[in-house]
Amino acid sequence: MQEMIPINIVIGDRSYRIKANPSDEEVVRKTVKTINEKIIEFKTQFAGKDMQDYIAMVLIWLATEETPPIAMNLDPEEITLKLKNLQKMIEEALHA
Repeated sequence: MQEMIPINIVIGDRSYRIKANPSDEEVVRKTVKTINEKIIEFKTQFAGKDMQDYIAMVLIWLATEETPPIAMNLDPEEITLKLKNLQKMIEEALHA
């Protein structure tokens, strides 16, 4: 298991020190960048709100953002093979 590393991030003008796996650092930093870009976008669209409002808007946006289904990245032949293997396992379990 990888040792967690400290990462300093800034979200909405506040600094946070978090720990993450080294393999996740790039994803964390890209996510923070997206969050801060969305905060700026919402600031221009909805002037006069406070930072907490903008962060809440970004959280709602992130939670409801459409992401491509995982299955879209899988090979159809691989899916078929896995389903056949699963079916075979079920049949063997029923006949045992």
